[in-house]
Amino acid sequence: MFFNDRREERADKQVVELDNQQIPQHIAIIMDGNGRWAKGQNLPRVAGHQRGMEVVKDITKAASDLGVKVLTLYAFSTENWKRPETEVGFLMKLPGKFFDTFVPDLIANNIRVNVIGYVDQLPASTQKAVQNAIAQTANNTGMVLNFALNYGGRAEIVSGVQQIAQRVLSGEIKPEDIDENMLSQSMMTASLNEYADPDLLIRTSGEERLSNFLLWQIAYSEFVFVDEHWPEFTASVLKRAIKIYQSRHRRFGGLSENKSDKK
Repeated sequence: MFFNDRREERADKQVVELDNQQIPQHIAIIMDGNGRWAKGQNLPRVAGHQRGMEVVKDITKAASDLGVKVLTLYAFSTENWKRPETEVGFLMKLPGKFFDTFVPDLIANNIRVNVIGYVDQLPASTQKAVQNAIAQTANNTGMVLNFALNYGGRAEIVSGVQQIAQRVLSGEIKPEDIDENMLSQSMMTASLNEYADPDLLIRTSGEERLSNFLLWQIAYSEFVFVDEHWPEFTASVLKRAIKIYQSRHRRFGGLSENKSDKK
């Protein structure tokens, strides 16, 4: 469901009371607006990315404290390689800086790092930073901090279909064996098990598009768009988005048991 309630985005200082029994188990966020925020501050674009990295730390802790099971963050898309070389180079160094300073906090908060995307296509130093963070937090049993890094939704679906096609060619399965569950298991989020599909998708910076993010997984996700650029995103904004989510009636294509919804 597409929704953008500007009234819910006013007064960040307003206290938001949440129903702790209806916290979305998987929240996915398209972190948009770093560059625009920096421009508004008369700063270079990379300053926006730097600030955005600090916000990731704050929101990770906030989501974990709320009881979220998986937080997926769209960190770098397969299309982002088209950006200026200097900006891409800076972005490739961010994971190392981020994990070097944040892994101790992740361990202290029992948060496990996971990454989806074509990591093997990243610079060797970036791959190493990611792999080290995954290894260092592997025994944590709390929230999963799931980064989408060099990720594209269409490419993911193509890769999944190719895997299934290879199984057909090898005789392992027949075409008629292919179903939605098999395709879901071929997606990069399969390791998240029952939390593979986001309950709530948030996009910052006022934009209202998906930008090739989790196209298979968000079939029944609730969408909330907020005006704040990612460097302005706070725990209060996160709570307001969750409050909107909690006001929805998710029917997954069926009918609500609420009689007023059956008209």
